[in-house]
Amino acid sequence: MKNEKICVIGCGNLGKSIAKGLLEHEDFNSENVIATRRKLKLIEDLKPHGAEITSDNLYAVRNSNIILVAVKPYNVDKIINEIKPEIIEDKHILVSLATGLGTNEISEMLDDKIPVFRAMPNIAADIGESVTCICGKNSSVEHTQKVKSIFDAIGESLIINEELMEAATILGACGIAFVFRFIRAMIQGGIQIGFDANTANQIVSQTVKGAAKMLQENSNHPESEIDKVTTPKGCTIVGLNEMEHQGFSSSLIRGIVTSFEKIEK
Repeated sequence: MKNEKICVIGCGNLGKSIAKGLLEHEDFNSENVIATRRKLKLIEDLKPHGAEITSDNLYAVRNSNIILVAVKPYNVDKIINEIKPEIIEDKHILVSLATGLGTNEISEMLDDKIPVFRAMPNIAADIGESVTCICGKNSSVEHTQKVKSIFDAIGESLIINEELMEAATILGACGIAFVFRFIRAMIQGGIQIGFDANTANQIVSQTVKGAAKMLQENSNHPESEIDKVTTPKGCTIVGLNEMEHQGFSSSLIRGIVTSFEKIEK
């Protein structure tokens, strides 16, 4: 991937996080990364890492072969119409990060000229720990591997069927906010039972990190790991049962489903 020239159009929080991940990864040549934004001062910190920054989207497309469009869904049509004159068949691949826009819609905007992908990372891309779901249209195995390599540089990625992309948005992208809210509640509980905020934060953050890593490395169901911690008449099972009595799991599931119903509309 060192010879691939990549532009990230619209470096807001997510686009900038992806650009940073590429710049810091050894498989990519930082000199081949172009980042665009109207307000250049907001992405100037990418320059010391080797990126070229510009507010000229046409220039960025002209000098790249993989285009990441990281703008809001309502701006995708505008951006594609802007860059379309510079898009060349057999040269470019376009990856949209916009929620709710299908590959068919995007391909129609481009007159079905080039491979089109949708990708849904989350903001943990900023530290190289995103999970990204990807689907494509008019794409070869080689195209797919190139796109996957980009998102593997900022965490883990997987190829899924397009009909699951909205669900992936909820579980992966929105889901990180749900996890943060859970962590915040644990910290608040820690403060109530005697810890200062910083110490509670440290304990909870590492606990969550350890739990996630155990699931990844052991490939066990969460319930089997819970069984290792709960003992008869112990404090863990009492706490878990009280949370369930108060609707912990059902509230989380309802929140996920409600977010999904919103995106489906």
